[in-house]
Amino acid sequence: MRSTAFRLILISPPETTAAELPTLQRLFGAGLQTLHLRKPSALVTEVEAYLQAVPQQYHRRIVLHSHYTLAQRYSVGGLHLPAAARATWQKQARLRQPGVSLSTSFHSVTELRQHRRQYDYVFLSPVFDSISKQGYGQAFALADLEKELQRLRQRQQYVPQVVALGGITADNVAQVRATGFAGAAVLGSVWQAADPVAAFRELR
Repeated sequence: MRSTAFRLILISPPETTAAELPTLQRLFGAGLQTLHLRKPSALVTEVEAYLQAVPQQYHRRIVLHSHYTLAQRYSVGGLHLPAAARATWQKQARLRQPGVSLSTSFHSVTELRQHRRQYDYVFLSPVFDSISKQGYGQAFALADLEKELQRLRQRQQYVPQVVALGGITADNVAQVRATGFAGAAVLGSVWQAADPVAAFRELR
């Protein structure tokens, strides 16, 4: 995520559906570079079965949100720490292989400032009203975020890159880019679409 190119990241639905894995392979074929595999209630065996169902050539495009021990057996591209996992990460840091990204999620600019040097990239949310989470409303003014992101980019050795999350669609993704985000992460606008692959292509 250190490239200056705007990145589009897809987050998996929290519960796996019958159509998800076949659709995911089509999405990879359509150019999806990064999938965040987030299954909050899944057992390690279920996440491993998911990885085994994805062709090995795409494993480097997958970022795990849990069960990080799997990174020792599968060549995943990154590890993502939800807030609860950050406190215990030091005990698991050895599980991170060379070349594997580390990311996390923040919900305030204060968090972003405090942890700016520990991660390759971070999600900041919700930038707009969430599509997949009812009642999860926009928490920032884009004009304020634009100024803050500009200040952060001016810092020497600016890390991490900041990715927008929450309510991002083909209609507002240009605003996200203009605000100064390094990328956008989407969930509902793709998975809840009648044709997820067409929705992803439209976002790109």
